[in-house]
Amino acid sequence: MKQHNLSRRRFIGSSALAAAGLLAFSKSSFAGVVSGRVDKPNSLINGVQIGVITYSFRSMPGTIEDLLRYCIDCNINAIELMGDAAEIYAGAPKHEAGEDWAAFGKKIAEWRVSAPMDKFKEIRKMYHDAGVNIYAWKPNALGTKNSDAEIDYAFNAGKALGVNHVTVELPDEVQTKRLGDIAAKHKMMVGYHAHTQATPTLWDAALAQSKYNGINLDIGHYVAGTSSSPVPFIEKYHDRIISMHIKDRKFHDGPNQPWGQGDTPIKEVLQLLKNNHYKFPATIELEYKIPEGSDAVKEVKICRQFAADALA
Repeated sequence: MKQHNLSRRRFIGSSALAAAGLLAFSKSSFAGVVSGRVDKPNSLINGVQIGVITYSFRSMPGTIEDLLRYCIDCNINAIELMGDAAEIYAGAPKHEAGEDWAAFGKKIAEWRVSAPMDKFKEIRKMYHDAGVNIYAWKPNALGTKNSDAEIDYAFNAGKALGVNHVTVELPDEVQTKRLGDIAAKHKMMVGYHAHTQATPTLWDAALAQSKYNGINLDIGHYVAGTSSSPVPFIEKYHDRIISMHIKDRKFHDGPNQPWGQGDTPIKEVLQLLKNNHYKFPATIELEYKIPEGSDAVKEVKICRQFAADALA
């Protein structure tokens, strides 16, 4: 995923086009799943947990309730949750049009250090009752400019959500040491995400700093950046990978492609997870261009089916 520093409005806002015909999944069906009256989603396929990062639904309305409906409609029972929707549900201030970003950053930092955890626990229960596990979350609170108090908040909110790790773009070694030390205090893993700067040794310094530093691998970015298969890397570092994004990209910094059309060996990687009983989740990340007449939910369904076929 590119480091877009998405505004809350872009991630959570919606257009009339996106809203029109958004889901065939009705509110009554959603209520039925939550109350246990119909089958709950299941994307644990032959021992491999297929999940989705909620960034995949960025083109659609993005409240906490919306995101849960999309998961249910896609038959996916595990997610990596982006920070914005959860924070807004919990009462975080919103960035207003024309508001200075530095001033907003100070305002939300103040909110974070005193934010109650009750609303995050509500989210966990809402998703749990619907059969969806939140295994990771990615708040915009783990950066070099965030205070230690904000980072503590990120871990505490993660605990309230029920996650076993937080994720963040791989920073410099000073910051990975800082995050690893704070993670040790909270006894929660940090998964570091890389883009096309990935190399077979990129994470080594962070991994050596703390047992709570781990890898949030992206096999599409790895393929685009190294022009090679990620399979040897996964075999070597499987015990330090805590989650893995799946997308299909071409070699030589090539573009995102619909699954099966790029150079990323998605099927081989998923078979590796299955055959070696690796337990970290494989997270769908929708980044290719959505075809005209489709939407993110429809495309995530296609990706899920691709994964299911690969694991058959």
